Amino acid sequence: MRVAVVGAGSVGRSIAGELLADGHRVLIIERLRRKFRPELTPAADWMLADACELGTVDRAGIALCDAVVAATGDDKANLVFSLLAKTQCGVPRVVARVNDAGNRWLFGPQWGVDVAVSTPSALVSLVEEAVTVGDLVELMTLQQGQGTIVAVTVAAGSRLDGSDLAGLGLPDGAVVVGVRRDGGVLVPGPTLVLQAGDELVLAASAGAEDGLRERLR
Repeated sequence: MRVAVVGAGSVGRSIAGELLADGHRVLIIERLRRKFRPELTPAADWMLADACELGTVDRAGIALCDAVVAATGDDKANLVFSLLAKTQCGVPRVVARVNDAGNRWLFGPQWGVDVAVSTPSALVSLVEEAVTVGDLVELMTLQQGQGTIVAVTVAAGSRLDGSDLAGLGLPDGAVVVGVRRDGGVLVPGPTLVLQAGDELVLAASAGAEDGLRERLR
């Protein structure tokens, strides 16, 4: 898979390194010369240019990419590049980093973003997850599918404690994608019986979110 990563900061380089380790071809685009350090990720292709310019997008061959990642520390730059990648180049999958949680609402299909990842929001979710056993915690919003990935930790003595997955009665559009228990991950099946401390990870369409919260409350 061919992937372009915009932004050569620590986040961009980390993403590029993971993709390279998985055998993908990666191009890193960086605007600032002080951050342009190919020696830090030598296996990637590098380009010193402003990814928010149409000329750069053309020269970089973004239209040939299977996916792009807008990973700069500037939300405006991430949005502009995402829009160019989707509308001008037709990139199938556009992933964008959200730096300011207050801008989260902008990172959607209207700006060409398929998946938005907010580091601050993710950290807050992890903190909330640790202190709100039994409450539903949003982990990620899936913009293209208009849905969310959520998690709930089973509280001792709750309705979920001792229930099997078939008995959850989840609404249409919601499905359990995994159960974390004792540091491992269990494959969800209808006969899997939940225990206190289990963490359910679920995917829900936008129309199923309210019903899911009600059902798991």
